[in-house]
Amino acid sequence: MTDTRFKVLLYSDGSHQAFSAAVYTATLLQNTPNMYLTILHIHDRDAGSEGKKLSWIQTWPVNPTTEWVKHIINDSNMNIELKKEYNAIFLKTYEILCDKRYNVNHHELFSNTRLSEISNTADLILDYAIQNSFDLIVMGTRGHSNLKGLIFGSLAHTVLTRSIIPVMLIKKLPQEFIDGYMSGISPTSLRRIK
Repeated sequence: MTDTRFKVLLYSDGSHQAFSAAVYTATLLQNTPNMYLTILHIHDRDAGSEGKKLSWIQTWPVNPTTEWVKHIINDSNMNIELKKEYNAIFLKTYEILCDKRYNVNHHELFSNTRLSEISNTADLILDYAIQNSFDLIVMGTRGHSNLKGLIFGSLAHTVLTRSIIPVMLIKKLPQEFIDGYMSGISPTSLRRIK
């Protein structure tokens, strides 16, 4: 019997870029009936810790006023209206990713090496994705130009260039996408911004 699930790995590190990737992935989850999603976090190894499987609900903040959400929505460059919009986006994403109708799991890995080394983190992501037969890796990216990414290096660029699995990189979501997401319009029906 063949596995008909479309297995997607979302890498999340708590950054603004990861938030955009989670929002976009939530739309994929709603619109792809056979999608099986795993959200991956990587941490420095604690004494005696092993990689462990957790539910997304256990790690996603229960209350949208947690420190992580404050970090996401309290950017000094945001006005009050934009903060309200981000909070609403967070709540909708939370509802989708915690909806029991969808197949969402969470997995944490612990690294023996410093996570600040891009190559080591990329290797962990790719090894996990290959060992678990994922069909797609989704990551947030700052959207640096290729030249800047090549000179300074970036985790997303490293995963993209090394992966044998398709990688979808998500930059900051445009307002048109956010408007459609909040009103329930399918992302495939949104026109591409030129």
